[in-house]
Amino acid sequence: MLTDRRRFLVGVAGLATAATVPTWAATRLLTPRQPAGPFYPPEVPLDDDNDLVHVRGQAAAAKGEISDLHGRLLDHEGRPLKGVRIEIWQCDANGRYRHPRDPGRVAIDPGFQGIGHSVTDAEGRYRFLTIKPVPYPGRTPHIHVAVFPEGVEPFVTQLYVAGEPRNADDFLYRRIPVEQRRLVTAEFVPGKVPGTELMVRWDIVLGMA
Repeated sequence: MLTDRRRFLVGVAGLATAATVPTWAATRLLTPRQPAGPFYPPEVPLDDDNDLVHVRGQAAAAKGEISDLHGRLLDHEGRPLKGVRIEIWQCDANGRYRHPRDPGRVAIDPGFQGIGHSVTDAEGRYRFLTIKPVPYPGRTPHIHVAVFPEGVEPFVTQLYVAGEPRNADDFLYRRIPVEQRRLVTAEFVPGKVPGTELMVRWDIVLGMA
């Protein structure tokens, strides 16, 4: 059940596990795992759709560079995985997470949802409306991602910004083998969807043996 999977994620959120991929050969290179981090929301908010920049009851949209994040969820042979829940969560433009243990002192942006989910379609496609991630003390800009395939443990990783100079000094980014870093790094380019400033295409490839 989804609730059980969320409990699992909350339980492991603070563990700093190394980025790993299965050792067996795959037709496609697999997306490396990364830790969930300490700020995975302990509860699902009432508003947790795939639009993170508009919060129910808030007139103003989120601060930051509005970004269209989209891609496909695939298995190791390139086949689309349909009907799979994908969650993302990240800090707002002020560097604050919607989490009770976030140590930041600046105000949380009330117009930013903080977490959202999308369910893949028949072609494995997903989409989110969010903001380009920003840095906060100790971390390079990143977006947390959790995938909930049926019958297996959640897959967790982090998405990084291509060309971000802080990546080189980030302790979690540096744990990823150099040849695999491009699999969790994507370029934010000028957006094509009305109401967005940027767009980013990123495919997630899982080892579903």
